[in-house]
Amino acid sequence: MRSARDAVAQIPDGATVMVGGFGVCGNPENLLAALHTQGTRGLTVVSNNAGIDDFGLGRLLKARQIRKMIATYVGENREFERQFLAGELEVELVPQGTFSERIRAGGAGIGGFFTPAGYGTLVAEGKETRVIDGRPYVLELALKADFALVRAWKGDRHGNLVYRKTARNFNPMMATAAKVTLAEVEHLVEPGEIDPDAVHTPGIFVRHILQGEQYERRVEKRTVRSSHGQA
Repeated sequence: MRSARDAVAQIPDGATVMVGGFGVCGNPENLLAALHTQGTRGLTVVSNNAGIDDFGLGRLLKARQIRKMIATYVGENREFERQFLAGELEVELVPQGTFSERIRAGGAGIGGFFTPAGYGTLVAEGKETRVIDGRPYVLELALKADFALVRAWKGDRHGNLVYRKTARNFNPMMATAAKVTLAEVEHLVEPGEIDPDAVHTPGIFVRHILQGEQYERRVEKRTVRSSHGQA
């Protein structure tokens, strides 16, 4: 795929899209910027959170391109909070471990699973429950999507991907749980240049791969240690 703009051109209004990243770490920055520019609307987005107000998914949210968020964390996004409290954004909050496992189940072809997380809370309302070995569990269904937008540190032209450190968060499992996976990489190399034992996402799961043009590498919430009292 020649560019992020070409890659997202196939995403229609109303699509369900998984977006990798933990906070803003590991976000597919170029694909998100292209999707924002394209103006695709009515999206259901499955992502850990909606990023920050002026970056990544935050830009799509501000432009009212997102209809529903399935997420684990509201984060530092004030526009997310405003839209949710005003009833302008549909939100499904999911416990983070459950969120991860629902995506993994979607990629593995598993219809659902029972978990104790959320039993007796709003999370369990309307869901099947069961007692197993004397402990109550809640049935959670798999999460799947039309498209997954993921970011890797390195990839080859066959779509094999390698993630680096914290960016290896929800990206690998999302790559398996969508009908079409679009991957942007910081370093695009030729087939054979990646040690097979180092591959995190096999190319069989990736439909399109592209070289990311630029990265801002934002920090969601910068914290520094005070030098007071130190030599």
